[in-house]
Amino acid sequence: MILATPAYSEEPRSPQRGRPRDASRDDALRQAALEVMAEVGYRALTMDAVAARARAGKATIYRRWESKLDLVIDTCTQLASQNLATPDTGSLAEDLREFLNSFAAFLSGPIGKAAQALVGELPHEPELAAAFRETFLISQRDVLRGILERASERGEIRPHAPLGMTVELAGAALIYRLMLTGDPLDRPFVDRVVDQVLMPLVGAQ
Repeated sequence: MILATPAYSEEPRSPQRGRPRDASRDDALRQAALEVMAEVGYRALTMDAVAARARAGKATIYRRWESKLDLVIDTCTQLASQNLATPDTGSLAEDLREFLNSFAAFLSGPIGKAAQALVGELPHEPELAAAFRETFLISQRDVLRGILERASERGEIRPHAPLGMTVELAGAALIYRLMLTGDPLDRPFVDRVVDQVLMPLVGAQ
């Protein structure tokens, strides 16, 4: 239990001493949180379980994150920023194919299982829901919008094409398989999404 500093105390805190914080350790703790959440879900996730998986003391975790919610939000933020690169091949179809294949790989491992675990909790955890949408969802939408905007500048997209709908459909096709059907997020599926859905929707005639 963390004891609050008494209200009457006005003593300034002395600076912490010791070794500098190890950023690589932060990544190991986030990875441990991701793996445990993929196995047991958000509600059953505990700091003790994360500490055991990472072979760290629980105090090590609490020095970085004040709560389970903080840890999970930070993990979502870091994963989104590190794993969603923006392709720029000069071809709309190839950019879509490359990005969606990388996004499918991103979803097919522990990250996808953790996302499945989180989705059921979002209606009950407003802060977690906001963070999940602002990191996990908005990051992939931003990449797709960038792909479409560059393609438009090259003349590959017809006027008045429904770009917003295209972004939603691209992500939704993969999320639907991940969350509901359980069918593989493989290259043939991505090829069909690109060739049969997205390109006919926006491609210049």
